[in-house]
Amino acid sequence: MNSQPNELNNGQPNELNNSQQKLLNDLKQIESLRLAQFLTTHDGLHPSPTATTRVKRDLKALFTDPPPGIFVTSDESDFMTVHALIIGPYDTPYEGGFFYFILKCPADYPIQPPKVRFMTTHCGTVRFNPNLYKTGKVCLSILGTYEGPAWSPAQQLSSLLISIQSLLNEKPYHNEPGFNNELCVGDAKRYNEIIQHETLRVAVIGMVLNETSLSIPTCFIKVMEKSFLQFYDHYVETAKNNLHLDGQKMVDPFRDERGTFQYKLILKRLEELHAKISEKHSLLPEEPSCSIVNVLSNDDKQDSPDSSDSSLSACSSSELPIEL
Repeated sequence: MNSQPNELNNGQPNELNNSQQKLLNDLKQIESLRLAQFLTTHDGLHPSPTATTRVKRDLKALFTDPPPGIFVTSDESDFMTVHALIIGPYDTPYEGGFFYFILKCPADYPIQPPKVRFMTTHCGTVRFNPNLYKTGKVCLSILGTYEGPAWSPAQQLSSLLISIQSLLNEKPYHNEPGFNNELCVGDAKRYNEIIQHETLRVAVIGMVLNETSLSIPTCFIKVMEKSFLQFYDHYVETAKNNLHLDGQKMVDPFRDERGTFQYKLILKRLEELHAKISEKHSLLPEEPSCSIVNVLSNDDKQDSPDSSDSSLSACSSSELPIEL
């Protein structure tokens, strides 16, 4: 569980020195290569008719009865690739954070589960959970990446995303195998303090500004901006309540090198970002951010539900998602 010191944890993109900027650029290139490798995992295998039909059905189910706090859309160039955005649930250290995943369905789906990559890692430098690695790996038994109940063809994309969402819980410290009890008194609280800080720094500010140049779907950007405005008071309250930690070294119970708390800088950046987004949205007409037809293939659009019904909420930012 040890890791090398992370030079980027003490700097923001607009305040990085030359060596930090070079490191960030190098990490972006590495992450880009890793993502390209992930997206070509099943290349050369044409999806079976069953797989294609099943992906369409799963996506329709997500839009008909969307799990709260989960947003999905299919990739513009590959229908078997699905983008998902999970908003951190209330009363957790992840609250209001934007956690981005890419799901790659195999050619024999649903016989085999999708491959999943976690993208909100600040170029592979931040681990948000014992089950969400900084490399982008998602550790779940149903994905075949951990021991336990295996994937069943009866499961759907919605059940998979709900399982991932459940990792973002009140005390993620206990997600680590063998850590049902604290090794040292206060470890769970210390871990929550770190995750709460990194949620604001990376999963809120970093994601809304797209500091690591991710290819985030446009509809997700709109969801994040609107949700940012709705969660803003919570963000500010969290930062102010933790100002006493500013400048202190983060002590990770899992020995991950984390840098120092930067709540004064985070508070300043939240205020600047709020002013920027507020001005932007005051100049834009109200419009839906995404619709059901965005996740269907062209030949299936005529069968899509009426865009005026509640199916839009799976990829709409008109209402604030609620906790499951």
